[in-house]
Amino acid sequence: MGDRNSDGSAGIATGTAGAGPLDLNLLRTFLAVYRSGSFTAAARVLGLSQPTVTTQIRALERQVDRELFARLPRGVAPAPYADALAARIVDPLDALAAVTGHGGPLDGAPAEPVHLAGPAEMLCHCALPALAPLVEQGVRLRVTTGLTDRLLDELRAGRHDLVIATARPRGRSLSSVPLADEEFVLVAAPAWAERIGGGARIAADGPGVLLGVPLVSYADDLPIARRYWRHVFGKRLACEASVTVPDLRGVLAAVTAGAGFAVLPRYLCRDALAAGALTLLHDPEDAPINTGFLVRRPGSADNPHVALVHDHLIRSARAW
Repeated sequence: MGDRNSDGSAGIATGTAGAGPLDLNLLRTFLAVYRSGSFTAAARVLGLSQPTVTTQIRALERQVDRELFARLPRGVAPAPYADALAARIVDPLDALAAVTGHGGPLDGAPAEPVHLAGPAEMLCHCALPALAPLVEQGVRLRVTTGLTDRLLDELRAGRHDLVIATARPRGRSLSSVPLADEEFVLVAAPAWAERIGGGARIAADGPGVLLGVPLVSYADDLPIARRYWRHVFGKRLACEASVTVPDLRGVLAAVTAGAGFAVLPRYLCRDALAAGALTLLHDPEDAPINTGFLVRRPGSADNPHVALVHDHLIRSARAW
């Protein structure tokens, strides 16, 4: 990081073909925009005017000869190259900020915990394992589980730093980025699959072959199963749950043990399917999918670990 640009300012090499060391001030501005999802929010964080932020991003785009952000009606969305650039510079820039006294993971005093909230299943099965390396490096987490609407209200009130939401929040009070898609699958234990004549029978004869098989659901109103029936079969699901468990991991446990059939996210039952503990009852070409979002309040949090957790989740979620 000892290189300097022609104007004497410090620069950082990024490995961009045809480009020399990039101006650190431009990279800091880029990272602020990337983290906040808005030129206006980044300007507030940096103490700059919005036109100055715009000018600096355009200057960086000229240096790397790439578009970094797509302008949206509300904020900006990073281009693929911006994701790659952020992944390369986030650690050295945060470390440099700590050394120069602007806070960061290398501060002498431990940072405050990051308050992360979301659905229990995705947090426990995907997010927490992905965040384990950060915990080892000193990041502290305080995790809350719950339903999206309540958690987003609590995020607006300042009770959480980040929320994994099952729907994009409305309005401008929160900033969100797509995190991961969850595909829903129709499953049962192998014994039930054999009793109804195998998974191929539903494709041939329709969902009526499941009459008499107990349904295990997240709730009495069958939210996931009803959506699957409408999307895949074009029909209304007309049955009641035999077992309801307000945690999809409990639904998985009951179905694996032979309680009946269920509709579950594929990520949650992938291992059981691979091991033969569950059978896929139907494999439609167009399975229902729900997009999860990572949500935060606009601007940069005082705790630098919030940004570390945010960016690490975005990168890790590509493999979920």
